[in-house]
Amino acid sequence: MNAGYDMTKTATAMPAHGLSRIDKRYPYWLYAPAAAIYVVLFLAPTFSSLYFSLTRWTLFDATFIGLDNFVQFFHEPFLVQGLINTIYFAILTTSLKVLIGLGCAVLLTADIYARSYLRSVIFFPVVVSTVGIRITFTVLMHPTRGAINETLALAGIAGPGWLTDPRPALTSVALIDVWKGVGLATVIFIAGIAAIPKDYFEAARIDGATGGKIFAT
Repeated sequence: MNAGYDMTKTATAMPAHGLSRIDKRYPYWLYAPAAAIYVVLFLAPTFSSLYFSLTRWTLFDATFIGLDNFVQFFHEPFLVQGLINTIYFAILTTSLKVLIGLGCAVLLTADIYARSYLRSVIFFPVVVSTVGIRITFTVLMHPTRGAINETLALAGIAGPGWLTDPRPALTSVALIDVWKGVGLATVIFIAGIAAIPKDYFEAARIDGATGGKIFAT
């Protein structure tokens, strides 16, 4: 009894403000490792790149030159074309991955035959190595012996150099990237659709909503 009384008395005697201060600070220590990694791997390189972009530098010193590097960049036609190609590649691949991934997700969450198998087929390119994909499409898109151009030749169509002609090369590489990455976008959309309660869909059907209206809402 005395021991129990002493422990209760000791716990009661501890200052409440001390416990609350410890409880408030404790979660922030859990954020510290992630915050340190974020600062080292993202914030520090970002601000360092911004600083060095305003200087002419070597390994040992740096001279501040303002925006001269950017002025020189936009006077180099090949660099500007590279920027345009990068923007084109980013917009094309991102938009197609989202659109195709959303369409596949809607299809693969419906009650269709071999749904699990089709999901595996869609996601399979994501796990294939980049080197394997490069070798595969280099063979398929060969300008003279590639399977794609040989198939087009059977229909009397002269296929271009998909990876050798500068005009279709960028689009060809972008489509290959879409083929590889659309599976991941599909999985993300499937997870989002599966998280929607089925009661909402049933209520919409009872109210007479068509498939298009259900999808839009």
